[in-house]
Amino acid sequence: MSASMQASDIVERPPPPAHGWSRQRILGYGLVALWAVMGIGLVAYLVSAWNSELFQKYAPGYISGVGITLSLVGISIVVGAILSVPIAYGRMSRNPIIAGLAYAYVYFFRGTPLLAQAFLVYYGFGSFRPELDAIGLWWFFREAFNCAVFAFALNTAAYQAEILRGAIESVPRGQWEGAASLGLHKMQTLRKIILPQALIVALRPYGNEVILMIKGSAIVAIITVYDLMGITRLTYSRTFDFQSYLWAAIIYLLIVETLRHAVDWIERRITRHLKR
Repeated sequence: MSASMQASDIVERPPPPAHGWSRQRILGYGLVALWAVMGIGLVAYLVSAWNSELFQKYAPGYISGVGITLSLVGISIVVGAILSVPIAYGRMSRNPIIAGLAYAYVYFFRGTPLLAQAFLVYYGFGSFRPELDAIGLWWFFREAFNCAVFAFALNTAAYQAEILRGAIESVPRGQWEGAASLGLHKMQTLRKIILPQALIVALRPYGNEVILMIKGSAIVAIITVYDLMGITRLTYSRTFDFQSYLWAAIIYLLIVETLRHAVDWIERRITRHLKR
């Protein structure tokens, strides 16, 4: 080595890799062990506290509650999806009146609690029974389930409108210009070019919205809808058995996990052409 070489030119060897268990590794394994112990304890509790008589008596109610929960969310999501299209169009409109009305709708339903909206529909429309009866709508709003569907549909329409608007605006402007150069009008461009790309972007947010609606549907038990949570509250009030809420939590978890895997499968199917 030349004596004229400066010390700064000497490349030092990297330090040897650390051996043993680092603090982060110990913490990670500790948390995993804690969750494992909690899971084993939960399973042990459910096995030891199992009551076949209560299961035979209340299991049909839980099955019925799951059906009502899925029906409530399914109808609300479909109706909300239909309503979200004109709302999203209004949000993207250049007309200030239309854009302002759409913004006000989205602002209200995204900025207020879903529980408050359900109360406004259930108790609010009940205060106008003579007027609703006069126009033939009381048959709809007198049922708690219908009020829940109405409130949930209006709420999810606001969220789905923003999802749809964001997905459409994420498509590059050049797609519109290229379609126009080919002589396609706006509806053809939207249906054949823009929406197929936008829906890929919107799939994950749509899946998250459905999952949030599934979990948020538990609040309808407060307005006397016997969904899964409503049946759970009824079961607990009669048995005072803590298991009733544990089983409800497990059922909600199974529904959410099923939806999550379904969204993953759909995403893999519709994006397989993007993978090499």
